[in-house]
Amino acid sequence: MVPHIERPQSAEPTARHNSAFAREIVADMTIGAPGSEVVLETSRLLLRPWRVAEAVVQRELWTERDPRVPPHRRIDADGHPTIAELEDSIRTNQLWSIGLLAIERKASRDVIGYCGLVDSGRGSTGEPELAFELLRRVWRQGYATEASLAVLEWARSSGCERLWATVWDWNTASRRVLAKVGFTETERKEVDAVYGTTLFTTRQL
Repeated sequence: MVPHIERPQSAEPTARHNSAFAREIVADMTIGAPGSEVVLETSRLLLRPWRVAEAVVQRELWTERDPRVPPHRRIDADGHPTIAELEDSIRTNQLWSIGLLAIERKASRDVIGYCGLVDSGRGSTGEPELAFELLRRVWRQGYATEASLAVLEWARSSGCERLWATVWDWNTASRRVLAKVGFTETERKEVDAVYGTTLFTTRQL
């Protein structure tokens, strides 16, 4: 599931909105430990802040996106966003440090995507949106489900009572993941004549 995030060079309004939310959502986890990082752990994965050198992974995610994804979230004709632009985004955008966490496999120590929470403004106050995206070569191994369950527990421990998630109607793989972790589809939809229908799902914590 690809979150609704613009290209790095045009993302400032989204970054401000999301970073304020992210600071609040992790306050309980970092209180008394200034500068500490959010790290979530599962049996196979670590979810932790992105490192600048991992911009190449983000670039690969951009290049792999389905052609049905709107153009502003795919590599454009001029090759943007570049690795340098993504590196700058990791340095300056708190979304990549306390919002959308890098998913690292513990056994191989490689980063395979991201999972986390964004304040998309689609739900009520205090109801963030779950977002995840993984490299194609690691699909169908249960990583998205495992990472999402860790983020759900993070959200619950941080005081959230309900989460949202949006997904394209044609994205059957992400719809399966959301169903596995307890999200149910609502009647709310956004129809785009070109790119398809965005489905709104929700889950009580």
